[in-house]
Amino acid sequence: MMKIASLMLLMLSCLTSTSAFAWQAPTRELEEAEEQAFKRAVSQVAPSLVRIETVGGLDQVQNFLLGNGPTTGLVLSADGYVISSSFNFLSKPASILVTTTDGRRMTAKVIANDTVRSLTLLKVEADGLVPARAAAKESIKVGQWAIAVGRALDANAPNVSVGIVSAVNRVWGKAIQTDAKISPVNYGGVLVDVDGTVLGVWVPLSPQDNSTVAGVEWYDSGIGFAIPLTDVLATLDRLKQGKDLRAGLAGFTFASTDMFGGDTKIDRVRYDSPMYRAGFKDGDQILELDGHKVTRPAQVKHVLGGKIEGDKLAITIKRGNETKQADLTLVGELPPFEAGFLGVLPTREAQKGQETGEKKQEPGVGVRWVYPDSPAAKIGLKPRDRIMKFRDQAITSAAQLIDQVSRVRPTEKAVVVVRRDGKEQTLEATLAGYPADVPKELPTSPIEAAADGESKKTVEKPDGKVVEEGDKKADGTEKPRTGRFGEEVADSKNAWWAFVPESYNPAYGYSLLAWLHPPGDTLEATIYDSWKIEAERRGIVLLGLKAANVGSGWQANEAEFVYDTVVSFQKKYSIDAGRVVLHGYDKSGPFATHLAFKHRDVFRGLILAASVISERPPENLPEYRLQFQLICGSKDPAHAFLDRNANALRSLKYPANFTSLPDLEHRYPNADGVDAMARWIDSLDRL
Repeated sequence: MMKIASLMLLMLSCLTSTSAFAWQAPTRELEEAEEQAFKRAVSQVAPSLVRIETVGGLDQVQNFLLGNGPTTGLVLSADGYVISSSFNFLSKPASILVTTTDGRRMTAKVIANDTVRSLTLLKVEADGLVPARAAAKESIKVGQWAIAVGRALDANAPNVSVGIVSAVNRVWGKAIQTDAKISPVNYGGVLVDVDGTVLGVWVPLSPQDNSTVAGVEWYDSGIGFAIPLTDVLATLDRLKQGKDLRAGLAGFTFASTDMFGGDTKIDRVRYDSPMYRAGFKDGDQILELDGHKVTRPAQVKHVLGGKIEGDKLAITIKRGNETKQADLTLVGELPPFEAGFLGVLPTREAQKGQETGEKKQEPGVGVRWVYPDSPAAKIGLKPRDRIMKFRDQAITSAAQLIDQVSRVRPTEKAVVVVRRDGKEQTLEATLAGYPADVPKELPTSPIEAAADGESKKTVEKPDGKVVEEGDKKADGTEKPRTGRFGEEVADSKNAWWAFVPESYNPAYGYSLLAWLHPPGDTLEATIYDSWKIEAERRGIVLLGLKAANVGSGWQANEAEFVYDTVVSFQKKYSIDAGRVVLHGYDKSGPFATHLAFKHRDVFRGLILAASVISERPPENLPEYRLQFQLICGSKDPAHAFLDRNANALRSLKYPANFTSLPDLEHRYPNADGVDAMARWIDSLDRL
């Protein structure tokens, strides 16, 4: 052993002595050689870069403030086709000006957008332009030099940043990743190799989000993305036709939400989708896509990531002991998802294992209330009936029943097994579409008193201090706080206040209403006074969020605070995941809307009072059950706009209610309005 160690030390010393110069810092000559190589590379691509200026347009999109300075584009053809990042045109400018390296300044028009890769094709009336040379996609290697070049800061001299290729096939197979510094002002610029050959075009991207502003926040973190130029050129002819390129959709979702640990079993096949028309069904398991074996959802998404509407997809699935293969033509849009409606509200029961006394949870799901003239009413369902089976599936929870009902489309039939007075009967219902109206009279669902010591009460003393009574349970664990209380967020100017019903019983699921105040006033007293009684009656936890600057209102960077605070309340209290609602009023509405659209996994309801929806809603998806209530006075200037908003949402098959309050002008809803909002929240679990 000692001989081996001695030999290794001898070899190491020889290696060190013979190659010492390889480990020294780069010499001045080497640095100068690199600098000259980088300059030559930039000079090679510079004639293909143009400076883009926009005139007019919006100042803000999705709570993101837009700049109005010059940006960069890349020449693709001698006759005037130019590609740039779609981020540069989010403002919907009135005009676009392009300046070439030889000083020509021309008006450009938008031809089409590649929404998959966040690119926009422009056309200028010119000839003699110098198109860029593209590097072969397979030649791009991790670790090679990557030079980021743009023409935004100086019309006569490109701006340059040097880095390496950090990874390839990132963001589900769409992009090259680099650590070269790429800022929003240079989106639309290029990434080149040391020969000046273009690797890709810079765009903001995110694996978690596909909006045009997704990934912008990463620009100073050493993570930048570029779309391979070969992929851009492959779709150029399609873009020239003037039609936007949309993501190619097959029309299915997975049973597992774990992208990397779950399997490829299909949860739903969307109606009239390519998968549906090919005969695939819920429960099938995907084995191969385009010849690639797949075992995890992430692998499937990687294959589909760069697919565009009209592309072909070869798919092989397993069903039982059989396999089935088909060639799909992907589509850019699926028919809007529309859940069927049976017409009942499920009984709110203590969660299994948390029942009090001798009472144990019965099989099935109880019927709390039956909607008049609904399919349930037509087949004779009554309150206190118990639904035992739906479509041959034994029912064990309200969430499961809601899921099963949503798999049946309006006008389709479903068999329902009901137990009444100890006897079961089998009925057949023809489901309807979701109603827009809120029930005018809706009995509350009683919640049993909590076992002694299950919660601690906060009380306000005459001196204004809030103290807690009974901090610990008999077993020494912390009790959940009830009543009204609040907290300032450490290392932040944000704060929140809350009201938890005094009768809070953790064995039952509660609604959560997250209030976002308008600029200038938190309206805390108004919200608390208006909602306290309804919160107690209908089992609603109130959570009021406070902006860092109340006067100026909510900013885009405060979204994380709102999200994190809501999620923390879901962990502390027994909150029904299907009844988490964001509530905005007046100028806080756009911020609330953006959050609800972005985090549909958390927010399942959105109430907008006297505030219109200015952001395009995402596609209605079965896995993200989002419902809307728009409310304002009949004399409010926003009245007609909210009515149109509700109709537009319904055209997308979203459940959307519009409540008009007689003779009320622009102000927060009165007592009748709060009653309507509380009834709407209390009916979010209708099915």
